[in-house]
Amino acid sequence: MTDQTILAEGPQPVAAGARIQTLDVLRGVAVLGILAVNAAAFALPMNATMAPEQSPFPLSGSSATAYWLVEVFFRQKFVTLFSMLFGVSIFLVGGERKDAARGRVLRRRLMWLALFGVIHGAAFWYGDILLLYAWSGLFVMLMRSMPARPLILFGIAATLALATMQAVTMWLTVNGPAELVEAMNNDSMALADGAVAASIAAYRSGWPAALIENLKAWGILQSASLFGYVFATVPLMMLGLGLFKAGFFHARLPNRVYVALIAVGAAVLTLLGLLEWREVMAGPGVEATHGWAEVVASYPIFIALAYASGLILLTSRGVGWVRRIFAPVGQMAFTNYLTQTLIMTTLFYMPWGPRLMGQVDYPGQWAIVVAVWALQLIWSPLWLSRFHMGPLEWLWRRLSYGHDLPLRRAA
Repeated sequence: MTDQTILAEGPQPVAAGARIQTLDVLRGVAVLGILAVNAAAFALPMNATMAPEQSPFPLSGSSATAYWLVEVFFRQKFVTLFSMLFGVSIFLVGGERKDAARGRVLRRRLMWLALFGVIHGAAFWYGDILLLYAWSGLFVMLMRSMPARPLILFGIAATLALATMQAVTMWLTVNGPAELVEAMNNDSMALADGAVAASIAAYRSGWPAALIENLKAWGILQSASLFGYVFATVPLMMLGLGLFKAGFFHARLPNRVYVALIAVGAAVLTLLGLLEWREVMAGPGVEATHGWAEVVASYPIFIALAYASGLILLTSRGVGWVRRIFAPVGQMAFTNYLTQTLIMTTLFYMPWGPRLMGQVDYPGQWAIVVAVWALQLIWSPLWLSRFHMGPLEWLWRRLSYGHDLPLRRAA
């Protein structure tokens, strides 16, 4: 979703040597990983994804394993990584604040991203993140000239503070005083009377009802995004920008820093895996870990940094297959993200598709995700062999810079 060429004299096609390969790789892995989480939000109504106990698919056998894989290895990890990478793009496109010309380009870029987000969310899928990124980017662009150290310190401090607030809240929903537990769990209990089945029926009944269901969910989620999630997204973008300025994404830090981040992330991931497995195996409504699974899950930042560190080491140490496989997907991340929406909504509720909403269980969702991954891993390098950038990257950049850009490569 982001460009990474520093354009000092106006827009130019992205030359191979001008790109930062690790950013392409990380962005590619992130956009693929995000689909694994979003799949359930395409396949089920929002109330079923927000409260898994409301899902029509019981968590047992292969469904339990498929659900566990998402919760442990994917949920919040890749969107955290992607948010950090978007913070990098704010600087790479806008440059220093004293650069008025690039600042204007950045503002137009964010404006068009917001418009893309509104269309994407309202007309296609409520889970859109583009509008949140545009809104958050307006704040981060004001801080893009800050040095690396304060960006990193504020970003990590705010991220950990918000994670701790979430962890404490989740722990209290299980272990707090009885009156508090009852009050905090009232919202999920209110979904019990056939709300999920009614929503599934509406999605499958035809386009008008499906559009209304999507609009209702989009309104709820975007209200939370614009006035809530922004407080978590801005620090992540600042952290990503600070790490970029410090050389983290260029593999310029000592190896021991990357190894330490991998070790910490692996420890958190292992603990989360064990706790989530106990939760899933215990079944819905049973707090097998007394809230500790939710506490550990509140700190995806450690796992995201471990993922990033491992990929950076692999890419920078000449492991060519990592770059060859994932970099093209990252170069076309904006196109691939929106293409995922088109494929998934076609399958689950668009009028021209089979309308599988509520019919595909968690293993089936995984099968679709892997198929889409394969498609995007194949088509991205094929497209880039003939064109400078993805079609939607070209459109976004064309609108941002206000004049035509070459798309097709010279013969």
